[in-house]
Amino acid sequence: MKPTLWTRNFTLIILATAMGSIGGIAGTFALSFLVFDETGSTLASTLVVSIQLIPYFIIPLVFSPLMDRLPRKPFLVGGDIINGVLYLLAGIYLMKFDFTYTGYLGFSLLISSLSAFDQMAYNSIYPRLIPKGMEDKGYSVSSMLYPIMRMTVMPLAAVLFETIGVAWMLVLQGCMSLLAAAIESHIRIVESSLMGNSRFSFKMWWSDICEAARYIKQEKGLRTIYSYLAVANGLQEGYAPLLVAFFRTFPGYTAAMYSFVNAVQFAGRLVGAICRYSIPVPPKKRFKFTFWIYQIYQTMDITVLWLPYPLMLINRCAYGFLGVNSATMRRAAVQRYIPDHLRTRVNAFESILLTATGSILSLTIGAMGEIMDYRMCMTFFGAAVMVLSWLVMWRNRSHVSAVYEKE
Repeated sequence: MKPTLWTRNFTLIILATAMGSIGGIAGTFALSFLVFDETGSTLASTLVVSIQLIPYFIIPLVFSPLMDRLPRKPFLVGGDIINGVLYLLAGIYLMKFDFTYTGYLGFSLLISSLSAFDQMAYNSIYPRLIPKGMEDKGYSVSSMLYPIMRMTVMPLAAVLFETIGVAWMLVLQGCMSLLAAAIESHIRIVESSLMGNSRFSFKMWWSDICEAARYIKQEKGLRTIYSYLAVANGLQEGYAPLLVAFFRTFPGYTAAMYSFVNAVQFAGRLVGAICRYSIPVPPKKRFKFTFWIYQIYQTMDITVLWLPYPLMLINRCAYGFLGVNSATMRRAAVQRYIPDHLRTRVNAFESILLTATGSILSLTIGAMGEIMDYRMCMTFFGAAVMVLSWLVMWRNRSHVSAVYEKE
């Protein structure tokens, strides 16, 4: 029988991801505008982003060794159930009480804590649900899925935001999370405990942390990739409140126009993911292909807010197309490279590094947005990331290429 990517387990995880994405896109859109409308501050908006990142620093460090020793599916299913219940309660709360910024910060911290568990479980279990030898196609599908959801849900979210309001959109997100959990519960995977007859202890935790640290220390290629991503992704997170503020304050721009900018960007990502699914890149060319995408990518960030709206749409569409190609290739290469018994802990290291850097950079950009023109802010930081790509990625290209070229 010819091998197929679309096994029962892979189909179920993709369907569950789709359900979760629908609710998450609509809820995030509504909350991002709610926070800015209530506070009128980019710094307040980026503070929310930073608060949400805190659990992604603490929880992976504390719990990743345990998750490498225990089955991951219960974490995945349980996380979505609790997440769904909390969003339902949040929606009901907003129907009866007024928005409070302090309360929202606390809610964001709680939700992010649960999401950190879910993300660790998902990133660890997903490679095991992809048939061997089909990693590039598997990650192309997951990269393709979110753009499809974003492209279709974002315009609808803008309409729902103006009609039914934030509270009902949070109720929708809660229902979608519960549906995702129900689908994930039907995944069939054999996962054994590596605890043996021992009880998990601080000594065992420390031993597992040291094992992962030794592995990362000897893998310069992975460290280089993670270092660059920490800065690049951190700035991307900081750009989001700037874009919301720009479209909310610049004459002639609206929330609906912002939603279409996001929609065309994810349309570009969809086309890019289809190309990655259909057209393989030879292993020897993967790194150079990715590196030159980074150069074009940052040029687009530098220029996007200076363009008239039609060219802005073209910019974001191309941005999405190129970005998903580089991201899909990197994710498949890195997860293929990491040994399965270390995957959760090494992914946790990436999460901690990205979170710590992202928190600092998001707050920095938010503070700069209070005193600088939004366009100048994005231009400056986009140029900084371009310089960094040469100083870090290109300088260590022999080590990074080894990660990308592994079969």
